[in-house]
Amino acid sequence: MLPSETVPKSRRWWLWLVLSVVVVAADQLTKLAVLSMFRPGEERVFTTFFSVVLAFNTGAAFSFLRDAAGWQRYLFSVIAIAAGVFIVWLLRRGGDRWYCAGLALILGGAFGNLWDRVALGHVVDFLLVHWDGWYFPAFNVADSAITIGAGLLILDSFRQRHADPPQQMEHLQRGSETQRKP
Repeated sequence: MLPSETVPKSRRWWLWLVLSVVVVAADQLTKLAVLSMFRPGEERVFTTFFSVVLAFNTGAAFSFLRDAAGWQRYLFSVIAIAAGVFIVWLLRRGGDRWYCAGLALILGGAFGNLWDRVALGHVVDFLLVHWDGWYFPAFNVADSAITIGAGLLILDSFRQRHADPPQQMEHLQRGSETQRKP
């Protein structure tokens, strides 16, 4: 059960955490499956544009800082924890369905990759998109959730907002009163 279209500051904010937990579980289960069936670097081609490959990433998105001396593990872990705290705070404030779903997906993806960094020292990537000699960096379910969540937040930012009529009228009245005063 997902919260209603607009989620006020209420006790239901935590329901979005269920979506985050589902993302972490799906991410970890798929990574365990790939780790049990593949050797590092092994690739199985499924189509002309999609493969599954076992790859380890010590860096961030698109292998950013993967060749650093190891400090990036701690940096990205601290960033994920700080982002998680901030996202939970945002979820507690409430919002519409797209906004909260986007935040919940990002939270689940961040914590799925955080789990890998803490437990393994690297992130397990296995989804590989390619075409005619071009390869997109390998990624995983957590990365996909982060990307979809960011997309939902971007789409949500373009959605038209409607203020409640009483609040809007009150705001307009206060504005006209301040303009009349000398």
